[in-house]
Order: sequence, then structure tokens, then C-alpha cells
Amino acid sequence: MRHLLKRSFSGIVFVLLFISAILFSKESYVILTALFGFLCIWEFSKMIQLKSFVTYIFFGTLLFLMLKKQESYATTGILMITILSSLSLIYQLLAKKEITFSNDRAKLGVTIRYVIFSITFLILLPFHQNEFHPNLIISILSIIWVNDSFAFLVGKNLGVHKLFSSVSPKKTVEGFFGGLVFSLLAAMFISKFNSNFTMLNWLIIGVIVSSIGTLGDLVESKFKRQANIKDSGNLMPGHGGILDRLDSLLFVTPFVYLYINFII
Repeated sequence: MRHLLKRSFSGIVFVLLFISAILFSKESYVILTALFGFLCIWEFSKMIQLKSFVTYIFFGTLLFLMLKKQESYATTGILMITILSSLSLIYQLLAKKEITFSNDRAKLGVTIRYVIFSITFLILLPFHQNEFHPNLIISILSIIWVNDSFAFLVGKNLGVHKLFSSVSPKKTVEGFFGGLVFSLLAAMFISKFNSNFTMLNWLIIGVIVSSIGTLGDLVESKFKRQANIKDSGNLMPGHGGILDRLDSLLFVTPFVYLYINFII
């Protein structure tokens, strides 16, 4: 009970802080998310035992340049690299292959592709068509939180078949489909109030968020299992680290960015 209260309190504080930053201004959103980004880099670097300040400098420089010029061939190229890297991680997850780091250069590469590029696109996501849309990022966050909550509730009460026991023994197939169904319901509800996209587009976004988000959670769990740790950090009591809290969001963001900017 005490653990549940601690988890609930830290989760509520995190959500209120995030939403407040989104609604206050685009600057506050960028600053807070960038801070989360630096913390995620720090946690992931500890996880894979990478001791380098290059990642922090690279993130700051990349973010500055991409905010200055969002629609460019460089942004498109980085997006493609991020998507391909994520698909590679999904393949290694499903094929049950170990994610190997032969040296510090390889560790630096995976940190850039897996964490830094994803954080950058999370920051760019609400800047749709060169305008800041706070309702867009709040809608995406809402679908993710609905998916996570109902995947947990359905899995806990009805779950029988393990989804990926070697990486995350608590996740179940029933929980996955429960999260997916309620994500689609949330997307339908959002489409009534958010005119950025049609209902069909929101439903597709719901499928992307639920399915890719779940895989992102499993990928981070795989990294933690290989590092033989339970959490990425301890900054959020009851949740672990910032990366633990943002793993699904970071992993799914490039796919949503690709859909709303290049497919719709």
C-alpha cells in the first residue's frame, strides 16, 4: 500500500509538471523536455556503462539546430535513421538476440540513435506545420497513459498468456489487447475535440502508439535485463528513473512524427 501511494504521488507530480509546461508556453515545454532528455541520457549511459560528455554536447547542439530549421533534409535523414534503428531493436527483441556493444564507439552510437534522436523528435512533435500545438502532444500523451493503465489493469485481472516472458514476465497478451482497445476508444474520444486530424487518422495514431509503445517498453526492459538492473534510475519513487517513465513515449514518437508529417 505504501509503495502504491508513493508511486501514485510521484506519477501525479510528473504528469502535472509535464502538462503545465506544455500549456504554459512552447519555451517551457522545450526546456522541461530537454531537461528530461539530459536525465535520460545520463541514466542510459550508466546502464550501458558509457562514460562520455560527448552525448550531452551532441544533444544540445542537435536540438538547437533542429529547432532552428525543422523542415530540412537533415531532419528527414535523422528521422529515417531513428526509425531504422528502432526497427533493428525490435527485430533483436523479437529474435531474442542480445544487443551487443563491442566498444565505446558502439555505445555512443546506440545512445545517439535510441535516446538522443528520439528525445529530439519528442520536442519537435507538437511543432506541426511550423506552429506549436500543445493539444497535439497532450493527446498523444493521453493515449499512451490510457494504453499503459488499461494494459496493466486488464493484464492483472484477466491476463493468462505471457507476451514476452524472457524480458518482461508481467506483461500479457490479454493486457496488450486491453491497452490497444482502450487506446482506440481514447483516440475516438480525442477526435471529437481535437481537429488536427480526422477520426481515422487518430485511430491509426492510436494503433501506432499502443503497439510501438509496448514494443518500446519491452526494448528498454531488454536493455535493463542485459545490464542486470531493475530500474534505469531512482529519480521517480515507485517508477524508477525518468527513462523508465518515458520509454514508451520516446520510442513511439519518431513513428508518430513520421505519420503526421509525411503520410497524412
